[in-house]
Amino acid sequence: MSTEMTVREALNAGIDEEMVRDENVFVMGEEVGQYQGAYKVTKGLLQKYGEKRVVDTPITEMGFTGIATGAAMKGLRPVLEFMTFNFAMQAIDQIVNSAAKSLYMSAGQINVPVVFRGPNGSAAGVGAQHSQCFASWYSSVPGLKVVAPYNSEDAKGLIKAAIRDENPVVCLEHELMYGVSFPMSDEAMRDDFVIPIGEAKIEREGTDVTIVTFAKMVGHSLEVADDLAKNGVSAEVINLRTIRPLDRDTIIESVKKTNRLVTVETGWPQCGVGSEICALMMESEAFDFLDAPVERLTGVDVPMPYAKGLEEAALPQNENIFNACMRAVNRKL
Repeated sequence: MSTEMTVREALNAGIDEEMVRDENVFVMGEEVGQYQGAYKVTKGLLQKYGEKRVVDTPITEMGFTGIATGAAMKGLRPVLEFMTFNFAMQAIDQIVNSAAKSLYMSAGQINVPVVFRGPNGSAAGVGAQHSQCFASWYSSVPGLKVVAPYNSEDAKGLIKAAIRDENPVVCLEHELMYGVSFPMSDEAMRDDFVIPIGEAKIEREGTDVTIVTFAKMVGHSLEVADDLAKNGVSAEVINLRTIRPLDRDTIIESVKKTNRLVTVETGWPQCGVGSEICALMMESEAFDFLDAPVERLTGVDVPMPYAKGLEEAALPQNENIFNACMRAVNRKL
């Protein structure tokens, strides 16, 4: 019988195991220690490792991101929590200009093994400044790797891979998934379980249409796949897991099989992850296999509304995904 674990527990377990494995790994951020983490991801780590390895910081994203980047340059492996990635905007110069570019600008002499992690994407009732997806922002930056876990196995395997990586990794965790429980396989419960960065996962195989998505939208897409099956449509659901580097091969091979593609994300449409996948379809051999135009589902092109009804209207719902898949199946080029 498999073990049930919430996403926050899986992240905590992954960080804990890496702190045991490597004494250079340390955690820092606002309220990660005494408060046990704003979302309790770092619960118990201060008590286990002490204040030198679990560091509560002042409210100064630019400052502590610079400290983490410098520490990584000197051989430590910081795991830096942003209370929300919306606040990482305060530190984007350090993330992009310091962490991401140093290996290239030093001609390969300076690695920056730092992890920037925290909640990302649409939250619930917190307004425009606390509820946006930064996947396309960070995935456009050379020198960064960007991961976005969906379930508990993703969370544990990807955070461990991120900590072990010699380059800066941005780990975008969906705020509304922290408390959701998922089964953990025996393999995933081991302390050597790692999910390689850059490998997508086919969560459900299908033959009629491919749905490519990540984070919370994977769950919605799997629910829609069940509804589609009741209507005689077989949907293949790909959980990207990594946004940069994108697993192009898995997407292309799936489209070669299904001949139709729907992309789903909560971020804005212009320059989004779905836009990149659409470009991939145009530029690769997958183009010759498409039997219908790509359907691209995103958040609406507005700042996130505060009112609950408007918030729902601004995000892809199951009905939208279902209708996009049915359009793809029934349309012809």
